[in-house]
Amino acid sequence: MSAMSSDQECPRYEIRVVGHLDPRWSAWFDGLTLSLDDNGTTLISGPIADQAALHGVLRRLRDVGLTLVSITLVETIRSPHAPEHPHPTQRSTT
Repeated sequence: MSAMSSDQECPRYEIRVVGHLDPRWSAWFDGLTLSLDDNGTTLISGPIADQAALHGVLRRLRDVGLTLVSITLVETIRSPHAPEHPHPTQRSTT
């Protein structure tokens, strides 16, 4: 995954795939957490630096033939050094 500068936000994703992946696959997914669910799926979760890194993870899933069930943006983690900027749609007009 690409490095994140200290003033960026890091989105946290949950990606669910069909089947149970061995925990050693975590290293192949740049240290994302793998959780095996009772319903026969694997939840791959953690911070992913940006859209390019997300597409890299999805490409890896495709390359090994895993079936994607869902992708969920859980939250955006703000770096403690990030400046406080309002969201572009929340700017004050006063």
